[in-house]
Amino acid sequence: MRSGSSELLLEQQQQELRLRKIRELAPKKKNGNRRFRSWRERARFYGTSTLAFFSVTAGASLLFLVPLYVDPAISTLSHDFIENPTLCTTTRREDLVGIFNCSWSSCREGCTSDLYRCVHIYVTFIEQNITIPENMTDFSNYTADWEQSGEATLLVNIKGCGYPPTVTCKTFNDYYGADGAIYPCFYSRKNKTVVLTSYSHDDQVAMIINFFAVPFVITVVSSIALCIMHCDCRCKKDRSHRRNRPQCRRPRIENLSDTSISTRVDMLTPAIEVYKPPL
Repeated sequence: MRSGSSELLLEQQQQELRLRKIRELAPKKKNGNRRFRSWRERARFYGTSTLAFFSVTAGASLLFLVPLYVDPAISTLSHDFIENPTLCTTTRREDLVGIFNCSWSSCREGCTSDLYRCVHIYVTFIEQNITIPENMTDFSNYTADWEQSGEATLLVNIKGCGYPPTVTCKTFNDYYGADGAIYPCFYSRKNKTVVLTSYSHDDQVAMIINFFAVPFVITVVSSIALCIMHCDCRCKKDRSHRRNRPQCRRPRIENLSDTSISTRVDMLTPAIEVYKPPL
C-alpha cells in the first residue's frame, strides 16, 4: 500500500511540474500593457498615411501619363495647327507590309508594338482661309473652286497611333482612305506635310494641365507636408566646429593688461643689475 501511495504522489508532483512549465512557456497576454493613442497621435498617423498615399500615387501616375498624354499634347501644340478646319481630299492610299516599309502609319492601334502592316494615306488641302458651312455633307462642289496644296500625309493624331476605343484604325482607314474622299482637316503651319483629322487647342492645354500639372503639384505639396511633419527642414548653420576649436593662439601684447607687463619688467630687473659687463 505504501509503495502504491508513494507512486501516486510522485505522479501528482510530476504532473504539477509539467503544468507549471506549460504555464511559464505559454505567451503572456498583453492586454494589460496596451497603450492607447491620443487624438493627436491618431491624427498624425492618419495624416501621414494619406499624404504618403497621394504622394506615391501621383508620382507613379506621372510615369504613365507623361508618355501617353502629355508628350503628344506638347508635340501637337508645337506644330502650330490651324484652329479653323479646311477641306482635304484623299489622293491615294498605300497598304504596305514589312518593317522597312512601315516607318510610319496613318493609324496604328498601340504605340509600342513593331509595325509589320501599315497604311499610308496621302491628301491635298486648301491653304486659303475658308469657312465651311454648317451641316454640309457634300463637299465636292465646294472644293472645285479652290486651289489645292501639295501632297501631305494624313494622321489620326500627331503620333499616328492610339488605343481603342479612342482610336479605331479599321473605321479610320475605310472612311479617310477612300480615293477622292473630302472631309474637314487641320494642317500644320510649321510643317505643311502633316495633316490631322481633328484638333482643338483648348483640349490639348487641358490635357497638359490635368495629366501633368495636377499630379505634379499633388506630389510636391504632399512631399513638403511630410517633410514638415517628420523632418526638421529649417536651414541651420553648423557652428560646432567653431565652438570645439582649441585655443592655440597666443595672446597678443596689446591684449595684455598693464599690470602683467609691469610684473614681467620687475622680474627681469634683478637679472639686469647682477650682470655687469666687464670694462
